[in-house]
Amino acid sequence: MELNRRKFLATGTAAIGLAGLSAGCSTAGFGSKSSYLSQVLAPQHNNSVFHWVDIVLQQTRDQRVPPPRAAYNYAGPMLAGFLAANAVSGRYAEPYGLGTAPAGTDPEVAYGVAFATVAAQCFGQPFVLERRGFKNRFANSEAKSLGVEWGRKVGMFINKLRTHDGSEPNKVNFYHGRYPRRKDALNWNPTGATYGDSTGPRVGHYERGLFPGLGKVKPWTMTHSEQFQPGEFYDPASPEFAKQFEYVRKVGCVDSPMRTADEAEIAVFLEDGPWGITPPGHFLYIAAQVLQGRGMDFLDTARAFALLGMTQGDAAINAWNCKYQYDILRPETAIRYRADEFGNAAIVQEKGWKSFIPTPNFPAYTSGHSTFGAAGAELTALLIGTDKVSFDHTSPDLNGFPQLAGKRRFWTSLSQAAEENGMSRLYGGVHWEMDHTAAMHAGRQIARQAFQHWFQRRV
Repeated sequence: MELNRRKFLATGTAAIGLAGLSAGCSTAGFGSKSSYLSQVLAPQHNNSVFHWVDIVLQQTRDQRVPPPRAAYNYAGPMLAGFLAANAVSGRYAEPYGLGTAPAGTDPEVAYGVAFATVAAQCFGQPFVLERRGFKNRFANSEAKSLGVEWGRKVGMFINKLRTHDGSEPNKVNFYHGRYPRRKDALNWNPTGATYGDSTGPRVGHYERGLFPGLGKVKPWTMTHSEQFQPGEFYDPASPEFAKQFEYVRKVGCVDSPMRTADEAEIAVFLEDGPWGITPPGHFLYIAAQVLQGRGMDFLDTARAFALLGMTQGDAAINAWNCKYQYDILRPETAIRYRADEFGNAAIVQEKGWKSFIPTPNFPAYTSGHSTFGAAGAELTALLIGTDKVSFDHTSPDLNGFPQLAGKRRFWTSLSQAAEENGMSRLYGGVHWEMDHTAAMHAGRQIARQAFQHWFQRRV
């Protein structure tokens, strides 16, 4: 019997298998079974940047952080670490006016302390053992002491800077009146047995979508939250919508005969649900794999991940702003309940239809997956000067899909990986094609602007 995540979750075994992953436990070191970057990073290329990136990837898994909040949690620590290290040499320009670090400061110590100071705030746990283990890697010296002091100062600066950035209310899924709800047949509502359908009661908690205020969080590199926002969604009576409706209905169904075995594997390989690395984390993982061994020193790598983390944070803001501004329903709702309301003779309602992968509990347009992937792939390509790079890996997380064990995907370009990542949501039946294409365009624009305007090398 084919086992997908929907069936796996229904058994209740997912909760049992993850019961031991409690937030606050010590995060495993590089080379351990729980380490992510050990899977793709050669030991000789490991440094303090990759060390801390690995820690927050693991903490995201251990706390089951949802993708948009995970992106926020990556952005702040990576920015702080870079700023602390960069202030020692001043190699790159920065807009915050931090000035120069005290002479003799160890930049790697400063990086780790600043990173951990902000990560502690983002994840709500102190990383006591991780901080201690990191600092013990460095011999006691004045440079180390200065690094600790400077790193903490920079970390606290970033924490203060982001204190009133609009992120706090997003810990709960209340609307806050930031976005008006649609009144027509395209408006989003949760779908599926978990959320309440005709055979059972609706559960009030699930009538509100995930993080509806996140689109109004202060951006990291964008000028404002609506920068790079796409236009309106299709008219549901249009032939363009009918074409997308029928494609998802036929290919994205749980038992679709039209979905190929490769498309099914793509759907689950790149599902990246909240019990793992998440989509923004997966593209940090890809960046670590691709950037290694390309002549970047420690500070260059710190800059690269600051840009990667910040653009993932902006990808979340961009996508979530679109999701709640446009308030577009998911395919499962449209196909099961709304087709007769669209005034479109070219589409067919199918009440027993279910998506291949679980339909998320928030609006469809645009795709967070596609925005994260396009931003991460485009920025990584800009950093190395080419999109043409071959790489492969097994799934970072099985996420309730045991059929992924040992499965390896191969790509010949970063853009191919991003496109496959976005299309995975159509093969899974949870997104419209327009969600994907509009998001890919926005993600690339976010990455290009950040690369062109942020942290330029001083002459």
